[in-house]
Amino acid sequence: MATETQFLGTGWAFPPSFDWRTKEAVLVSQVEDIEQSLHILLSTTPGERVMQPSYGCGIRRMVFENINDSTITEIKDIVSKAVLFFEVRITLHEIDIDATDVYEGVVRLKLDYTVRTTNTRTNIVYPLYLREGTNLREAA
Repeated sequence: MATETQFLGTGWAFPPSFDWRTKEAVLVSQVEDIEQSLHILLSTTPGERVMQPSYGCGIRRMVFENINDSTITEIKDIVSKAVLFFEVRITLHEIDIDATDVYEGVVRLKLDYTVRTTNTRTNIVYPLYLREGTNLREAA
């Protein structure tokens, strides 16, 4: 069991926070650590990390593309390669892209995967906000 915990890992919670009673950083471990790691991976653009410039997922460059079959296939390829190279604790089975709310500025990526050491199948939904960081307003 100790080997399983070591492989799954323990790391700082994201975003970083501190427990004021113990004066220590809040830590997450095992499956929660993997979920947070996936969110960090998907939201990091390659080149952002100085010491690891290849780390990240280049889906942000797809924000201004038309959502069609070709774009969806390219997004799936970008995400699957990022997970393959940077999240070795899981086996990725499927990526499902939900673009039903694309006109509201949201595309949802559902990653279906298995945690290798526990053989636990699970998934996360990562919302890719197309309008993030803009001053777009709702039509009156």
